[in-house]
Amino acid sequence: MPVLTFADSPTIDAHGLTARPMAVPSRGSTELALWYLTLPAGNDGPTHSVSHEEIFVVQTGRLAGHLDGQPVTLGPGDVLAVPPGVPFGVGNPGTTPATVLVCTSAGVTATLDGQTIHPVWSR
Repeated sequence: MPVLTFADSPTIDAHGLTARPMAVPSRGSTELALWYLTLPAGNDGPTHSVSHEEIFVVQTGRLAGHLDGQPVTLGPGDVLAVPPGVPFGVGNPGTTPATVLVCTSAGVTATLDGQTIHPVWSR
């Protein structure tokens, strides 16, 4: 697993987003999960929480939403650190796609509308 290329990463379209898993358990990582997420223009992310801390690093575009009821707005280079169990949602209010690098622990789950889900791009 020492070298994982973007060209070899699968493309996963789900929930109106596109994910590119980079270092995830299915590609050989054992402790961390890292992926690129592309949010189309006008995307509005649902409120949910995660089982492990999740870090979002905006690469291109803008994100806006909320973390624990507080508004958040991020641009390129900005970071959003989401603690486990805290409700949040981010979307792309812009007119162009936004790309975000996301890092969390392997095995992360999300709780959405009272249901636990295992994001396919983090496995």
